[in-house]
Amino acid sequence: MKRYLFFILLSVLACQPAEKDIVQSDGQKLAQLFDEIEKFSSSSEDSLYRGFHPKGAWRSALPEARAQRIDSLQKFLDEVLSIGDVNLSEQEKISKQVMIISLRDRIDQFRYKIYYIPFNAEGGFYNNMERTLQRLPFTTAQHYYDYLHWLPKYITVLKENRILMQKGMEEGIVAPKVIVRNTLELLKPWVVQDYHTSIFYKPFGTLPADLQETDRKAILEKADQLVGELVGEYQSLKTFVADEYMAAAKEAPGISLVPGGKEYYENRVMHYATLPLSPDSVHNLGLQEVARIRAAMEAIIQEVKFSGSFSDFLKFLRTDPQFYAKTPQELLNYAAWLSKRAEAQLPKLFNKLYTLPFTVEPVPDNIAPTYTGGRYVGGSWESKRTGIYWVNTYNLKSRTLYTLPALTLHEAVPGHHLQISLAAELKDIPRFRNQYYISAFGEGWGLYSEFLGEEMGMYTTPYDWFGRYTYEMWRACRLVVDTGIHYKGWTREQALAYLSENTALSIHEVTTEIDRYIGWPGQALSYKIGEIKIKALRKKTEEALGDKFNIGEFHEAILQNGSVPLTVLEMQVDVYIDNALKSKI
Repeated sequence: MKRYLFFILLSVLACQPAEKDIVQSDGQKLAQLFDEIEKFSSSSEDSLYRGFHPKGAWRSALPEARAQRIDSLQKFLDEVLSIGDVNLSEQEKISKQVMIISLRDRIDQFRYKIYYIPFNAEGGFYNNMERTLQRLPFTTAQHYYDYLHWLPKYITVLKENRILMQKGMEEGIVAPKVIVRNTLELLKPWVVQDYHTSIFYKPFGTLPADLQETDRKAILEKADQLVGELVGEYQSLKTFVADEYMAAAKEAPGISLVPGGKEYYENRVMHYATLPLSPDSVHNLGLQEVARIRAAMEAIIQEVKFSGSFSDFLKFLRTDPQFYAKTPQELLNYAAWLSKRAEAQLPKLFNKLYTLPFTVEPVPDNIAPTYTGGRYVGGSWESKRTGIYWVNTYNLKSRTLYTLPALTLHEAVPGHHLQISLAAELKDIPRFRNQYYISAFGEGWGLYSEFLGEEMGMYTTPYDWFGRYTYEMWRACRLVVDTGIHYKGWTREQALAYLSENTALSIHEVTTEIDRYIGWPGQALSYKIGEIKIKALRKKTEEALGDKFNIGEFHEAILQNGSVPLTVLEMQVDVYIDNALKSKI
Protein backbone atom coordinates (compact mmCIF):
# COMPACT_ATOMS: atom_id res chain seq x y z
CA MET A 1 0.00 0.00 0.00
CA LYS A 2 2.81 2.38 0.87
CA ARG A 3 4.55 1.55 -2.41
CA TYR A 4 1.30 2.22 -4.28
CA LEU A 5 0.89 5.65 -2.63
CA PHE A 6 4.55 6.44 -3.34
CA PHE A 7 4.05 5.88 -7.08
CA ILE A 8 0.88 7.98 -7.06
CA LEU A 9 2.82 10.81 -5.42
CA LEU A 10 5.57 10.52 -8.02
CA SER A 11 3.06 10.67 -10.87
CA VAL A 12 1.39 13.75 -9.36
CA LEU A 13 4.72 15.54 -8.97
CA ALA A 14 5.64 14.66 -12.52
CA CYS A 15 2.50 16.38 -13.71
CA GLN A 16 3.40 19.61 -11.87
CA PRO A 17 5.23 22.22 -13.99
CA ALA A 18 8.87 22.80 -13.11
CA GLU A 19 9.59 26.17 -11.55
CA LYS A 20 11.09 27.46 -14.79
CA ASP A 21 7.99 26.38 -16.70
CA ILE A 22 5.55 28.35 -14.52
CA VAL A 23 3.68 30.74 -16.79
CA GLN A 24 4.26 34.36 -15.84
CA SER A 25 1.52 36.94 -16.08
CA ASP A 26 2.10 39.92 -18.34
CA GLY A 27 2.51 42.10 -15.27
CA GLN A 28 5.17 39.77 -13.88
CA LYS A 29 6.99 39.75 -17.23
CA LEU A 30 6.96 43.54 -17.25
CA ALA A 31 8.25 43.77 -13.68
CA GLN A 32 11.06 41.34 -14.47
CA LEU A 33 11.97 43.37 -17.55
CA PHE A 34 12.13 46.55 -15.47
CA ASP A 35 14.50 44.84 -13.04
CA GLU A 36 16.70 43.61 -15.89
CA ILE A 37 16.77 47.07 -17.51
CA GLU A 38 17.67 48.73 -14.21
CA LYS A 39 20.52 46.28 -13.57
CA PHE A 40 21.77 46.63 -17.14
CA SER A 41 21.66 50.43 -17.01
CA SER A 42 23.47 50.75 -13.69
CA SER A 43 27.21 51.27 -13.37
CA SER A 44 29.69 51.79 -10.59
CA GLU A 45 29.91 55.57 -11.05
CA ASP A 46 26.19 55.93 -10.34
CA SER A 47 27.01 55.66 -6.63
CA LEU A 48 28.75 59.06 -6.86
CA TYR A 49 25.36 60.75 -7.16
CA ARG A 50 24.12 58.93 -4.06
CA GLY A 51 27.10 60.06 -1.98
CA PHE A 52 29.23 56.88 -2.11
CA HIS A 53 32.67 56.20 -3.55
CA PRO A 54 32.30 53.85 -6.55
CA LYS A 55 34.06 50.49 -6.42
CA GLY A 56 33.79 48.72 -9.78
CA ALA A 57 34.11 49.40 -13.49
CA TRP A 58 32.67 52.51 -15.14
CA ARG A 59 30.72 52.74 -18.39
CA SER A 60 32.80 53.52 -21.43
CA ALA A 61 31.74 56.65 -23.34
CA LEU A 62 33.24 55.42 -26.63
CA PRO A 63 30.96 54.74 -29.63
CA GLU A 64 31.68 51.00 -29.78
CA ALA A 65 30.63 50.47 -26.16
CA ARG A 66 27.62 52.73 -26.64
CA ALA A 67 26.56 50.74 -29.70
CA GLN A 68 26.58 47.52 -27.70
CA ARG A 69 24.51 49.10 -24.93
CA ILE A 70 22.02 50.54 -27.41
CA ASP A 71 21.64 47.16 -29.10
CA SER A 72 20.67 45.71 -25.73
CA LEU A 73 18.31 48.62 -25.00
CA GLN A 74 16.60 48.08 -28.36
CA LYS A 75 16.02 44.44 -27.46
CA PHE A 76 14.59 45.52 -24.12
CA LEU A 77 12.31 48.00 -25.91
CA ASP A 78 11.08 45.31 -28.29
CA GLU A 79 10.28 43.06 -25.33
CA VAL A 80 8.40 45.83 -23.51
CA LEU A 81 6.41 46.63 -26.65
CA SER A 82 5.56 42.96 -27.16
CA ILE A 83 3.61 42.87 -23.88
CA GLY A 84 0.02 43.86 -24.55
CA ASP A 85 -2.04 46.13 -22.31
CA VAL A 86 -5.09 43.89 -22.00
CA ASN A 87 -3.95 42.02 -18.90
CA LEU A 88 -2.03 44.87 -17.26
CA SER A 89 -3.23 46.93 -14.31
CA GLU A 90 -3.53 50.70 -14.68
CA GLN A 91 -0.23 51.25 -12.87
CA GLU A 92 1.49 48.65 -15.03
CA LYS A 93 0.23 50.39 -18.16
CA ILE A 94 1.60 53.71 -16.92
CA SER A 95 4.94 52.13 -16.05
CA LYS A 96 5.12 50.58 -19.50
CA GLN A 97 4.53 53.93 -21.22
CA VAL A 98 7.12 55.73 -19.07
CA MET A 99 9.72 53.02 -19.75
CA ILE A 100 9.04 53.22 -23.49
CA ILE A 101 9.74 56.96 -23.41
CA SER A 102 12.94 56.42 -21.43
CA LEU A 103 14.28 53.71 -23.73
CA ARG A 104 13.37 55.50 -26.94
CA ASP A 105 15.05 58.67 -25.74
CA ARG A 106 18.34 56.89 -25.11
CA ILE A 107 18.14 55.01 -28.40
CA ASP A 108 17.35 58.18 -30.36
CA GLN A 109 20.25 60.10 -28.80
CA PHE A 110 22.52 57.37 -30.14
CA ARG A 111 20.77 57.04 -33.49
CA TYR A 112 21.28 60.73 -34.27
CA LYS A 113 24.83 60.68 -32.78
CA ILE A 114 24.08 63.59 -30.46
CA TYR A 115 26.44 62.06 -27.91
CA TYR A 116 29.20 63.53 -30.09
CA ILE A 117 28.28 66.82 -28.38
CA PRO A 118 28.64 65.82 -24.68
CA PHE A 119 27.91 69.28 -23.23
CA ASN A 120 25.56 72.25 -23.52
CA ALA A 121 25.50 75.92 -22.52
CA GLU A 122 25.54 75.06 -18.80
CA GLY A 123 28.25 72.42 -18.86
CA GLY A 124 28.58 68.70 -19.30
CA PHE A 125 31.03 65.85 -18.76
CA TYR A 126 33.82 68.17 -17.64
CA ASN A 127 32.13 70.09 -14.79
CA ASN A 128 29.56 67.75 -13.28
CA MET A 129 31.73 66.77 -10.32
CA GLU A 130 31.55 69.78 -8.02
CA ARG A 131 28.31 68.91 -6.24
CA THR A 132 29.21 65.23 -6.35
CA LEU A 133 32.52 65.75 -4.55
CA GLN A 134 30.79 67.77 -1.86
CA ARG A 135 28.55 64.78 -1.06
CA LEU A 136 31.31 62.17 -0.74
CA PRO A 137 32.57 61.09 2.70
CA PHE A 138 36.22 61.74 3.64
CA THR A 139 36.51 60.65 7.26
CA THR A 140 38.58 57.44 7.11
CA ALA A 141 41.71 56.22 5.34
CA GLN A 142 39.54 53.85 3.28
CA HIS A 143 37.51 56.77 1.93
CA TYR A 144 40.72 58.32 0.59
CA TYR A 145 41.93 55.04 -0.89
CA ASP A 146 38.53 54.60 -2.54
CA TYR A 147 38.78 58.12 -3.95
CA LEU A 148 42.27 57.46 -5.33
CA HIS A 149 40.96 54.22 -6.83
CA TRP A 150 38.33 55.90 -9.00
CA LEU A 151 40.19 59.08 -9.99
CA PRO A 152 41.99 57.29 -12.87
CA LYS A 153 38.60 56.20 -14.20
CA TYR A 154 37.45 59.80 -14.20
CA ILE A 155 40.57 60.77 -16.16
CA THR A 156 39.56 58.12 -18.69
CA VAL A 157 36.09 59.70 -18.89
CA LEU A 158 37.65 63.04 -19.88
CA LYS A 159 39.80 61.38 -22.54
CA GLU A 160 36.93 59.37 -23.99
CA ASN A 161 34.68 62.41 -24.24
CA ARG A 162 37.41 64.27 -26.10
CA ILE A 163 37.49 61.34 -28.55
CA LEU A 164 33.72 61.74 -29.01
CA MET A 165 34.18 65.42 -29.81
CA GLN A 166 36.91 64.57 -32.34
CA LYS A 167 34.63 62.05 -34.04
CA GLY A 168 31.89 64.68 -34.08
CA MET A 169 34.26 67.05 -35.87
CA GLU A 170 34.91 64.36 -38.50
CA GLU A 171 31.17 63.92 -39.14
CA GLY A 172 30.13 67.58 -38.79
CA ILE A 173 28.22 67.03 -35.54
CA VAL A 174 29.67 69.90 -33.54
CA ALA A 175 28.26 72.42 -31.07
CA PRO A 176 27.90 75.99 -32.39
CA LYS A 177 30.52 78.59 -31.52
CA VAL A 178 28.43 80.31 -28.84
CA ILE A 179 28.22 77.06 -26.86
CA VAL A 180 31.94 76.48 -27.35
CA ARG A 181 32.67 79.95 -25.98
CA ASN A 182 30.50 79.18 -22.95
CA THR A 183 32.39 75.92 -22.51
CA LEU A 184 35.73 77.72 -22.43
CA GLU A 185 34.40 80.01 -19.69
CA LEU A 186 33.06 77.09 -17.68
CA LEU A 187 36.34 75.22 -18.02
CA LYS A 188 38.33 77.99 -16.33
CA PRO A 189 37.81 76.86 -12.70
CA TRP A 190 38.96 73.36 -13.65
CA VAL A 191 42.13 74.44 -15.44
CA VAL A 192 44.57 75.55 -12.73
CA GLN A 193 48.30 76.17 -12.80
CA ASP A 194 48.95 74.49 -9.46
CA TYR A 195 47.16 71.16 -9.00
CA HIS A 196 47.10 71.76 -5.22
CA THR A 197 44.41 74.38 -5.89
CA SER A 198 42.24 71.97 -7.91
CA ILE A 199 38.83 71.06 -6.54
CA PHE A 200 39.95 67.43 -6.83
CA TYR A 201 42.81 68.05 -4.40
CA LYS A 202 40.62 69.75 -1.80
CA PRO A 203 39.84 66.55 0.20
CA PHE A 204 43.57 66.08 0.84
CA GLY A 205 43.81 69.43 2.58
CA THR A 206 41.84 68.10 5.55
CA LEU A 207 43.09 64.57 6.22
CA PRO A 208 41.70 62.97 9.41
CA ALA A 209 43.79 63.75 12.48
CA ASP A 210 43.91 60.08 13.54
CA LEU A 211 45.30 58.91 10.18
CA GLN A 212 48.34 56.64 10.46
CA GLU A 213 51.54 58.26 9.19
CA THR A 214 52.12 55.47 6.68
CA ASP A 215 48.63 56.00 5.26
CA ARG A 216 49.09 59.76 5.22
CA LYS A 217 52.31 59.45 3.21
CA ALA A 218 50.92 56.89 0.77
CA ILE A 219 47.71 58.87 0.20
CA LEU A 220 49.48 62.18 -0.44
CA GLU A 221 52.03 60.64 -2.81
CA LYS A 222 49.27 59.06 -4.89
CA ALA A 223 47.21 62.26 -4.73
CA ASP A 224 50.09 64.31 -6.14
CA GLN A 225 50.44 61.89 -9.03
CA LEU A 226 46.75 61.50 -9.91
CA VAL A 227 45.50 65.04 -9.38
CA GLY A 228 48.53 66.34 -11.28
CA GLU A 229 47.65 64.04 -14.17
CA LEU A 230 43.99 65.05 -13.98
CA VAL A 231 44.77 68.77 -14.09
CA GLY A 232 47.06 68.13 -17.06
CA GLU A 233 44.17 66.43 -18.85
CA TYR A 234 41.95 69.45 -18.19
CA GLN A 235 44.62 71.74 -19.60
CA SER A 236 44.86 69.60 -22.74
CA LEU A 237 41.06 69.58 -23.04
CA LYS A 238 40.86 73.36 -22.88
CA THR A 239 43.57 73.75 -25.54
CA PHE A 240 41.74 71.29 -27.79
CA VAL A 241 38.41 73.10 -27.35
CA ALA A 242 39.91 76.56 -27.90
CA ASP A 243 41.89 75.61 -31.01
CA GLU A 244 40.70 72.57 -32.94
CA TYR A 245 37.08 72.35 -31.81
CA MET A 246 36.35 76.07 -32.06
CA ALA A 247 37.69 76.09 -35.62
CA ALA A 248 35.26 73.30 -36.56
CA ALA A 249 32.23 74.94 -34.92
CA LYS A 250 29.67 76.90 -36.93
CA GLU A 251 28.52 80.42 -36.15
CA ALA A 252 24.90 79.53 -36.95
CA PRO A 253 23.17 78.12 -33.82
CA GLY A 254 20.55 75.63 -35.06
CA ILE A 255 20.78 71.86 -34.65
CA SER A 256 19.24 71.49 -38.13
CA LEU A 257 22.61 72.39 -39.62
CA VAL A 258 24.30 69.19 -38.44
CA PRO A 259 23.78 65.94 -40.41
CA GLY A 260 20.37 64.53 -39.48
CA GLY A 261 19.70 67.59 -37.33
CA LYS A 262 16.32 68.51 -38.81
CA GLU A 263 14.95 65.03 -38.23
CA TYR A 264 16.49 65.00 -34.76
CA TYR A 265 14.70 68.23 -33.87
CA GLU A 266 11.37 66.84 -35.08
CA ASN A 267 12.08 63.87 -32.82
CA ARG A 268 12.86 66.18 -29.89
CA VAL A 269 9.62 68.12 -30.30
CA MET A 270 7.58 64.95 -29.91
CA HIS A 271 9.80 63.65 -27.11
CA TYR A 272 9.61 66.81 -25.00
CA ALA A 273 5.91 67.41 -25.72
CA THR A 274 4.91 63.74 -25.29
CA LEU A 275 2.33 64.66 -27.93
CA PRO A 276 2.31 64.20 -31.75
CA LEU A 277 3.24 67.83 -32.51
CA SER A 278 5.28 69.27 -35.36
CA PRO A 279 7.76 72.17 -35.07
CA ASP A 280 5.50 74.32 -37.24
CA SER A 281 2.43 73.71 -35.06
CA VAL A 282 4.44 74.54 -31.95
CA HIS A 283 5.78 77.74 -33.54
CA ASN A 284 2.25 78.89 -34.44
CA LEU A 285 0.96 78.05 -30.95
CA GLY A 286 3.73 80.20 -29.54
CA LEU A 287 2.75 83.17 -31.69
CA GLN A 288 -0.86 82.88 -30.48
CA GLU A 289 0.19 82.71 -26.82
CA VAL A 290 2.55 85.68 -27.19
CA ALA A 291 -0.31 87.81 -28.55
CA ARG A 292 -2.67 86.76 -25.73
CA ILE A 293 -0.18 87.42 -22.92
CA ARG A 294 0.94 90.71 -24.46
CA ALA A 295 -2.60 92.06 -24.00
CA ALA A 296 -2.46 91.24 -20.26
CA MET A 297 0.90 92.98 -19.95
CA GLU A 298 -0.39 96.08 -21.72
CA ALA A 299 -3.26 96.22 -19.22
CA ILE A 300 -0.75 96.37 -16.34
CA ILE A 301 1.09 99.25 -18.01
CA GLN A 302 -2.20 101.15 -18.20
CA GLU A 303 -2.98 100.31 -14.57
CA VAL A 304 0.24 101.93 -13.29
CA LYS A 305 -0.40 104.92 -15.60
CA PHE A 306 2.98 104.67 -17.30
CA SER A 307 3.28 107.25 -20.08
CA GLY A 308 5.38 105.54 -22.68
CA SER A 309 5.57 102.59 -25.06
CA PHE A 310 5.85 98.92 -24.17
CA SER A 311 9.59 99.01 -24.86
CA ASP A 312 9.89 102.14 -22.69
CA PHE A 313 8.25 100.27 -19.82
CA LEU A 314 10.64 97.36 -20.24
CA LYS A 315 13.57 99.78 -20.14
CA PHE A 316 12.15 101.31 -16.94
CA LEU A 317 11.89 97.88 -15.31
CA ARG A 318 15.41 96.92 -16.37
CA THR A 319 17.05 100.09 -15.10
CA ASP A 320 15.17 101.33 -12.02
CA PRO A 321 17.05 100.38 -8.80
CA GLN A 322 13.81 99.70 -6.89
CA PHE A 323 13.46 96.41 -8.79
CA TYR A 324 16.83 94.95 -7.77
CA ALA A 325 18.39 93.65 -4.57
CA LYS A 326 21.44 95.47 -3.27
CA THR A 327 23.17 92.39 -1.86
CA PRO A 328 23.10 88.65 -2.59
CA GLN A 329 21.75 88.02 0.90
CA GLU A 330 18.84 90.39 0.31
CA LEU A 331 17.88 88.41 -2.78
CA LEU A 332 18.17 85.10 -0.92
CA ASN A 333 16.17 86.44 2.03
CA TYR A 334 13.34 87.55 -0.24
CA ALA A 335 13.30 84.19 -2.00
CA ALA A 336 13.21 82.37 1.34
CA TRP A 337 10.37 84.57 2.62
CA LEU A 338 8.38 84.00 -0.58
CA SER A 339 8.95 80.27 -0.17
CA LYS A 340 7.42 80.27 3.30
CA ARG A 341 4.51 82.45 2.15
CA ALA A 342 3.80 79.95 -0.59
CA GLU A 343 4.15 76.98 1.75
CA ALA A 344 1.52 78.46 4.06
CA GLN A 345 -1.06 78.27 1.26
CA LEU A 346 -0.46 74.64 0.33
CA PRO A 347 -3.01 72.98 2.67
CA LYS A 348 -5.76 74.94 0.94
CA LEU A 349 -4.85 73.49 -2.45
CA PHE A 350 -3.42 70.02 -1.79
CA ASN A 351 -4.71 66.97 0.06
CA LYS A 352 -1.23 65.44 0.29
CA LEU A 353 2.08 67.18 0.96
CA TYR A 354 5.75 66.18 0.93
CA THR A 355 7.83 65.18 3.95
CA LEU A 356 11.28 66.19 2.68
CA PRO A 357 12.20 69.81 3.57
CA PHE A 358 13.90 72.24 1.20
CA THR A 359 16.24 75.18 1.60
CA VAL A 360 17.31 78.23 -0.40
CA GLU A 361 20.92 78.58 -1.59
CA PRO A 362 22.82 80.60 -4.20
CA VAL A 363 23.81 79.04 -7.52
CA PRO A 364 27.47 77.92 -7.16
CA ASP A 365 29.91 80.61 -8.24
CA ASN A 366 31.69 78.55 -10.88
CA ILE A 367 28.54 78.06 -12.99
CA ALA A 368 26.53 81.17 -12.05
CA PRO A 369 27.67 83.50 -14.90
CA THR A 370 26.07 81.37 -17.62
CA TYR A 371 23.35 79.76 -15.48
CA THR A 372 19.64 80.40 -15.42
CA GLY A 373 18.04 82.63 -12.74
CA GLY A 374 17.04 79.74 -10.50
CA ARG A 375 16.61 76.00 -10.42
CA TYR A 376 15.53 73.19 -8.17
CA VAL A 377 18.04 70.56 -7.04
CA GLY A 378 16.35 67.44 -5.75
CA GLY A 379 17.09 65.99 -2.34
CA SER A 380 16.79 62.49 -0.93
CA TRP A 381 15.87 60.89 2.37
CA GLU A 382 18.17 57.98 1.46
CA SER A 383 21.15 60.31 1.02
CA LYS A 384 20.08 62.62 3.87
CA ARG A 385 19.99 65.63 1.51
CA THR A 386 17.35 68.33 1.58
CA GLY A 387 15.91 69.74 -1.62
CA ILE A 388 17.49 73.01 -2.73
CA TYR A 389 15.91 76.04 -4.39
CA TRP A 390 18.87 77.63 -6.15
CA VAL A 391 18.74 81.40 -6.68
CA ASN A 392 21.32 83.02 -8.94
CA THR A 393 22.97 85.94 -7.12
CA TYR A 394 25.57 86.60 -9.83
CA ASN A 395 25.26 90.05 -11.45
CA LEU A 396 22.54 91.40 -9.15
CA LYS A 397 21.62 94.09 -11.67
CA SER A 398 20.16 91.31 -13.80
CA ARG A 399 18.10 89.61 -11.05
CA THR A 400 14.69 91.26 -11.10
CA LEU A 401 12.68 91.22 -7.87
CA TYR A 402 9.33 91.44 -9.64
CA THR A 403 9.86 88.00 -11.22
CA LEU A 404 10.96 86.32 -7.99
CA PRO A 405 7.44 85.33 -6.82
CA ALA A 406 6.88 83.42 -10.07
CA LEU A 407 10.36 81.86 -9.95
CA THR A 408 9.81 80.73 -6.36
CA LEU A 409 6.44 79.16 -7.12
CA HIS A 410 7.98 77.30 -10.05
CA GLU A 411 11.21 76.02 -8.51
CA ALA A 412 10.18 75.55 -4.86
CA VAL A 413 6.49 75.16 -3.94
CA PRO A 414 4.01 74.28 -5.20
CA GLY A 415 6.30 73.61 -8.16
CA HIS A 416 9.27 71.30 -8.46
CA HIS A 417 9.97 70.55 -4.81
CA LEU A 418 6.40 69.50 -4.13
CA GLN A 419 5.96 67.52 -7.35
CA ILE A 420 9.35 65.78 -7.34
CA SER A 421 9.23 64.99 -3.60
CA LEU A 422 5.75 63.49 -3.85
CA ALA A 423 6.88 61.36 -6.80
CA ALA A 424 9.89 60.13 -4.81
CA GLU A 425 7.59 59.10 -1.94
CA LEU A 426 5.12 57.10 -4.07
CA LYS A 427 4.74 53.46 -3.05
CA ASP A 428 3.96 50.29 -5.01
CA ILE A 429 5.41 51.48 -8.31
CA PRO A 430 8.64 50.45 -10.04
CA ARG A 431 11.61 52.30 -8.60
CA PHE A 432 12.54 53.99 -11.89
CA ARG A 433 9.27 55.91 -11.84
CA ASN A 434 10.09 57.54 -8.51
CA GLN A 435 13.01 59.35 -10.14
CA TYR A 436 12.22 59.58 -13.86
CA TYR A 437 11.42 63.10 -15.05
CA ILE A 438 9.21 63.82 -18.04
CA SER A 439 9.76 67.46 -18.91
CA ALA A 440 6.30 68.20 -20.32
CA PHE A 441 4.79 67.03 -17.05
CA GLY A 442 7.35 68.43 -14.61
CA GLU A 443 7.94 71.78 -16.30
CA GLY A 444 4.28 72.05 -17.23
CA TRP A 445 3.50 71.61 -13.54
CA GLY A 446 6.08 74.27 -12.66
CA LEU A 447 4.46 76.80 -14.98
CA TYR A 448 0.99 75.81 -13.78
CA SER A 449 2.28 76.51 -10.25
CA GLU A 450 3.06 80.08 -11.32
CA PHE A 451 -0.59 80.33 -12.38
CA LEU A 452 -1.65 78.93 -8.99
CA GLY A 453 0.17 81.88 -7.45
CA GLU A 454 -2.75 84.02 -8.58
CA GLU A 455 -5.11 82.01 -6.38
CA MET A 456 -2.57 81.91 -3.56
CA GLY A 457 -2.30 85.72 -3.40
CA MET A 458 1.42 85.66 -4.21
CA TYR A 459 1.31 88.62 -6.62
CA THR A 460 0.69 91.66 -4.46
CA THR A 461 1.72 94.61 -6.67
CA PRO A 462 1.15 95.47 -10.34
CA TYR A 463 4.86 94.87 -10.87
CA ASP A 464 4.58 91.36 -9.37
CA TRP A 465 1.75 90.73 -11.82
CA PHE A 466 3.85 92.04 -14.69
CA GLY A 467 6.63 89.72 -13.52
CA ARG A 468 4.15 86.84 -13.50
CA TYR A 469 3.12 87.63 -17.10
CA THR A 470 6.77 88.13 -18.05
CA TYR A 471 7.51 84.59 -16.94
CA GLU A 472 4.52 83.21 -18.81
CA MET A 473 5.48 85.28 -21.85
CA TRP A 474 9.02 83.96 -21.54
CA ARG A 475 7.71 80.37 -21.88
CA ALA A 476 5.44 81.35 -24.77
CA CYS A 477 8.40 82.99 -26.52
CA ARG A 478 10.31 79.75 -26.10
CA LEU A 479 7.89 78.05 -28.46
CA VAL A 480 8.75 80.65 -31.06
CA VAL A 481 12.50 81.06 -30.57
CA ASP A 482 13.35 77.38 -30.03
CA THR A 483 11.59 76.32 -33.22
CA GLY A 484 12.95 79.45 -34.91
CA ILE A 485 16.56 78.62 -34.01
CA HIS A 486 16.50 74.90 -34.63
CA TYR A 487 13.99 74.55 -37.48
CA LYS A 488 13.44 77.85 -39.25
CA GLY A 489 16.99 79.10 -39.57
CA TRP A 490 16.85 81.97 -37.07
CA THR A 491 20.10 83.58 -36.04
CA ARG A 492 21.05 84.01 -32.41
CA GLU A 493 20.51 87.76 -32.83
CA GLN A 494 16.93 87.22 -34.03
CA ALA A 495 16.18 85.05 -31.02
CA LEU A 496 17.75 87.53 -28.59
CA ALA A 497 15.73 90.38 -30.07
CA TYR A 498 12.45 88.46 -29.93
CA LEU A 499 12.84 87.48 -26.27
CA SER A 500 14.10 90.89 -25.13
CA GLU A 501 11.34 92.78 -26.96
CA ASN A 502 8.53 90.69 -25.50
CA THR A 503 9.58 90.13 -21.88
CA ALA A 504 10.91 92.16 -18.97
CA LEU A 505 13.72 89.68 -18.36
CA SER A 506 17.08 91.40 -17.92
CA ILE A 507 19.32 91.39 -20.97
CA HIS A 508 21.76 89.12 -19.14
CA GLU A 509 18.98 86.59 -18.52
CA VAL A 510 17.78 86.88 -22.11
CA THR A 511 21.29 86.04 -23.29
CA THR A 512 21.85 83.07 -20.98
CA GLU A 513 18.40 81.69 -21.79
CA ILE A 514 18.82 81.88 -25.57
CA ASP A 515 22.20 80.17 -25.25
CA ARG A 516 20.56 77.51 -23.11
CA TYR A 517 18.01 76.79 -25.86
CA ILE A 518 20.75 76.65 -28.48
CA GLY A 519 22.57 74.00 -26.47
CA TRP A 520 19.47 71.96 -25.52
CA PRO A 521 17.17 71.63 -28.56
CA GLY A 522 13.50 71.09 -27.80
CA GLN A 523 13.53 71.08 -24.00
CA ALA A 524 12.32 74.68 -23.78
CA LEU A 525 9.07 73.70 -25.51
CA SER A 526 7.91 71.44 -22.72
CA TYR A 527 6.95 74.20 -20.25
CA LYS A 528 4.12 75.90 -22.12
CA ILE A 529 2.86 72.73 -23.76
CA GLY A 530 2.61 71.00 -20.39
CA GLU A 531 1.00 73.99 -18.69
CA ILE A 532 -1.60 74.38 -21.44
CA LYS A 533 -2.54 70.71 -21.08
CA ILE A 534 -2.83 70.84 -17.26
CA LYS A 535 -4.94 74.01 -17.37
CA ALA A 536 -7.15 72.45 -20.05
CA LEU A 537 -7.62 69.35 -17.89
CA ARG A 538 -8.54 71.51 -14.92
CA LYS A 539 -11.12 73.39 -16.98
CA LYS A 540 -12.52 70.10 -18.25
CA THR A 541 -12.78 68.79 -14.69
CA GLU A 542 -14.41 71.97 -13.37
CA GLU A 543 -17.02 71.89 -16.13
CA ALA A 544 -17.73 68.19 -15.60
CA LEU A 545 -18.04 68.37 -11.80
CA GLY A 546 -19.49 71.86 -11.40
CA ASP A 547 -19.96 72.78 -7.75
CA LYS A 548 -18.62 69.33 -6.80
CA PHE A 549 -15.14 70.26 -8.08
CA ASN A 550 -12.51 69.96 -5.35
CA ILE A 551 -9.13 71.57 -6.06
CA GLY A 552 -7.27 69.30 -3.62
CA GLU A 553 -8.69 66.16 -5.24
CA PHE A 554 -7.88 67.46 -8.72
CA HIS A 555 -4.26 68.16 -7.81
CA GLU A 556 -4.02 64.71 -6.24
CA ALA A 557 -5.27 63.20 -9.51
CA ILE A 558 -2.57 65.13 -11.41
CA LEU A 559 0.29 64.22 -9.07
CA GLN A 560 -0.65 60.75 -7.86
CA ASN A 561 1.33 58.85 -10.50
CA GLY A 562 4.52 60.90 -10.59
CA SER A 563 5.91 62.10 -13.90
CA VAL A 564 3.83 60.77 -16.80
CA PRO A 565 3.32 61.57 -20.52
CA LEU A 566 0.58 64.10 -21.20
CA THR A 567 -1.45 61.48 -23.07
CA VAL A 568 -1.44 59.28 -19.96
CA LEU A 569 -2.22 62.28 -17.75
CA GLU A 570 -5.35 63.04 -19.76
CA MET A 571 -6.57 59.44 -19.46
CA GLN A 572 -5.97 59.49 -15.70
CA VAL A 573 -7.94 62.72 -15.28
CA ASP A 574 -10.80 61.21 -17.30
CA VAL A 575 -10.82 58.25 -14.89
CA TYR A 576 -10.86 60.67 -11.95
CA ILE A 577 -13.81 62.59 -13.43
CA ASP A 578 -15.79 59.39 -14.00
CA ASN A 579 -15.13 58.14 -10.47
CA ALA A 580 -15.92 61.53 -8.96
CA LEU A 581 -19.24 61.72 -10.80
CA LYS A 582 -20.18 58.22 -9.68
CA SER A 583 -19.26 58.85 -6.06
CA LYS A 584 -21.19 62.11 -5.85
CA ILE A 585 -24.46 61.03 -7.37
